[in-house]
Amino acid sequence: MISLRQHVVSIAAIFVALAIGVVMGSGLLSSGLVSGLRDDKAGLQDDIERANERNNQLSEQLNSADGFDSAVAGRIVADSLAQRTVMIVTTPDADPADLDGINRIVAAAGGSVTGRVSLTDEFVDATGGDRLRTVVNNVIPAGVTLRTGAVDQGSLAGDLLGSVLLLDKGTGQPQSSPEEMALALETLRGAGFISYGDGTVQPAEVAVVLTGNHDTNDGVGGNRGAVVARFAGALDARGGGTVLTGRPGSAQGNGPIAVARADAALSATLTTIDNIDREAGKITVPLALQEQLAGGAGRYGTGPGTSAITVGVAPS
Repeated sequence: MISLRQHVVSIAAIFVALAIGVVMGSGLLSSGLVSGLRDDKAGLQDDIERANERNNQLSEQLNSADGFDSAVAGRIVADSLAQRTVMIVTTPDADPADLDGINRIVAAAGGSVTGRVSLTDEFVDATGGDRLRTVVNNVIPAGVTLRTGAVDQGSLAGDLLGSVLLLDKGTGQPQSSPEEMALALETLRGAGFISYGDGTVQPAEVAVVLTGNHDTNDGVGGNRGAVVARFAGALDARGGGTVLTGRPGSAQGNGPIAVARADAALSATLTTIDNIDREAGKITVPLALQEQLAGGAGRYGTGPGTSAITVGVAPS
């Protein structure tokens, strides 16, 4: 007969064996798991290195393409804006390098920039809409009737500034007197909506509205895209044509170019270019202004909603 002592010893032996088995098994499991994770890490590292190498190759190709475009830009745009005048309007997030590029390419195309007006944060901020509308309605030039459909701040301000900054498309003459233009600009500047240099602005035939990358992560994106898009559309209706151009982010989400392209009425008449940070986008500006003067419009660049990379090139 098995004694109680023997029974207890047998049970203890079983538990000891189980414990030893668990320890040995966990050790083998841990060793296998660690080995597998190391292999996964090495594989991921290889993938990252290959991706970085591919990215570097693409960057080099893009830079080479920019270099080529820059070298031939003058020949491509030559005389496309011969004897034409251009007004440039910038939004608060416009990049100075892009502005310099537009000035350079307009000159290469034979055109001349007659002035630059900068919209301020107060202008594009929807919370200041009522105050902007009040200011605009108080400085409408005699003989100028703002369009009845221009009720939002962007459209209303674009209609007013178009009437003082752009020449009449039919007659080629100013739509307001120098005094009326000065009053409108000085009043808007005094209210904090625009900025410009004294004596640096004269009416032009066409306009370029330059925006930036429309970064909504700064907490101020809001309705700014719509304000800028409608401003550009109203400006376009007042003169020989307008091009709204910006960086790729402006064609995303609620960016100005994205808003313009999503609006059938705007996209039918207003030209948009979403790659102004690349040389190809800069080359497109004078070609697009030439197209605008001829009554055409397009959606150019590489972002969503484009119709072609540039003027006269079918989409791939």
